[in-house]
This record gives sequence, structure tokens and C-alpha cells, in this order.
Amino acid sequence: QVQLVESGGGLVQPGGSLRLSCAASRSIFSFDAMGWSRQAPGKQREFVAVITSGGSTNYADSVKGRFTISRDNAKNMVYLQMNSLKPEDTAVYYCNGQRPLGTIWGQGTQVTVSS
Repeated sequence: QVQLVESGGGLVQPGGSLRLSCAASRSIFSFDAMGWSRQAPGKQREFVAVITSGGSTNYADSVKGRFTISRDNAKNMVYLQMNSLKPEDTAVYYCNGQRPLGTIWGQGTQVTVSS
């Protein structure tokens, strides 16, 4: 079973930056796409960003221009660079790997944006 482990969350002031990392236990080429979602307290989990095996990317409107998803195939890593963070970005961020048989999720990492 493939495992995904997120890291890099923490407390940051509004306007600050964080980089989240997602480490896969085997080749990320086994996934059609890798992505990030988030869940704020009392809200449903929502899409943040996705990157395909071919390198195409897509973002939620709320993070477009501020967040960047990338992948390092040699290291089996996926990243989410988050800039100009806002309090409404506060959530648990989850890495996921998408394939025809289903989606694999990590355990999540907390991001808190507060002064």
C-alpha cells in the first residue's frame, strides 16, 4: 500500500509563506495526478491544486496566483508553495494521489495563518 506523508505545516502571519511537502513511499508515476486539498474547521474538504503526471497544473480560484504545486519525480515528492497567506487559508492540508482504482490520502498537516 502506497503511503503519503505531509510535512511543513505550522503557524504563519498573514502575508507570510510556507512550503508543504508530500513524500510518497513509492514512485509518484504510479498516480495519474497528485494534488492538495484542505479542510477548515466546520467545513467540507475542498480542492486546492493538482498536477498531472505530464506536469499540467490546475488551482482553485481562491489560491490562484498565490500557491504553486510542483513535483520532483526523482525524489517521489510533491510540494505546495504558499505565498501571501490569508487567515482564510487556515486548514488541515492533505496530499492525495489519484489513480483509476481510487485516491490515496495522507494524514494531513495543519496550517494556521494568524497574527
